Amino acid sequence: MHRGSCLCGAVRFEVASDLVGADACHCLACRKSSGHVFASVDVPKADLTVQGDENLRWYQSSEKVRRGFCGICGSSLFWDPVFRDWTGVAMGAFDGATGTHLTKHIFVAEKGDYYVIMDGLPQNAR
Repeated sequence: MHRGSCLCGAVRFEVASDLVGADACHCLACRKSSGHVFASVDVPKADLTVQGDENLRWYQSSEKVRRGFCGICGSSLFWDPVFRDWTGVAMGAFDGATGTHLTKHIFVAEKGDYYVIMDGLPQNAR
């Protein structure tokens, strides 16, 4: 069981499965919604439990994707492709060790010009 929350604790979540293969998204939408790169891990929706739903807000950033954040403190928590059976959960929102690591960078064609990716992981243009 992996647990996490937003900064103020008003939204808490639990993931009942192992966390496998996190990625770092450098697209413009992720950078603007998170303030930098959005690192997340995809988890089956059936394995994700959220407490504090009344404080969770959703922003429909495209036809296919919505982004979940705390309506009180503004923490970016979820990247949810509405027609899929999984949700991306922000790596920075987990409490304690996650037992996983980044496996790739995505949308690097849109990355900011103020940093360099030098970790040796695969970099996908899209």
